[in-house]
Amino acid sequence: MTLLELLGLIRKKWYLVVIFPLLCGLGTAAYCWGFMADEYTSTMSLYVLTKSDDASGQSSLSSADMAASQQLANDLAVLVESDGVLEDTANAIGMSNLDDFEIEVQSETTNRVITLLVTGKRPEAVAMVANELAEKTADAAVEIMDLRAVNIIDEAKVPTAPSGPNRILYTLVGALAGLFLAVAIIVLQDLLDTTVKSDEEFEQLFSIPVLGNMPTVKKGR
Repeated sequence: MTLLELLGLIRKKWYLVVIFPLLCGLGTAAYCWGFMADEYTSTMSLYVLTKSDDASGQSSLSSADMAASQQLANDLAVLVESDGVLEDTANAIGMSNLDDFEIEVQSETTNRVITLLVTGKRPEAVAMVANELAEKTADAAVEIMDLRAVNIIDEAKVPTAPSGPNRILYTLVGALAGLFLAVAIIVLQDLLDTTVKSDEEFEQLFSIPVLGNMPTVKKGR
């Protein structure tokens, strides 16, 4: 099937291309706004001091130090998600576990500032978890990674506005899925249709020339 043939089929059954994306988009929007709870994100910033830093906390950052900053972020990301740090954090704030929270560690390649993000359903809880998790991560990093210190730049604040979910994006994805479904149905209907649609197709199937066409006679006056 060529692109022109596909466009011709879509043109004939344009109503499917309109109805399916509309229904899927509306259904996705109804689910997103009706059943998906808001998510809140609280952010912490940590600064890593290595053994090479002087007493004032200053260091001459070389290219090797800059290259190592991303590796520090990767190591801290693994450390944050370790069972020991998560259990200590949960116990400190009176929770059994932190399964309801999404934890992410980010870092720029040009500095040693590590950003810790905690996402959950309750704004007060994510701020509490972020603050306690930062302290437990700093203690574990100094002990395990042999760092001089991991300083907390600023404490996590209670978020006032939700950070997700991205309901508009989900709605657009649902509408796009409806469009693909409509095109798939149109193509499938055409493949299952075994009727002869043109003189050229008749000649290709039976190798018999077409001498003429009999018009359809409708009943009535």
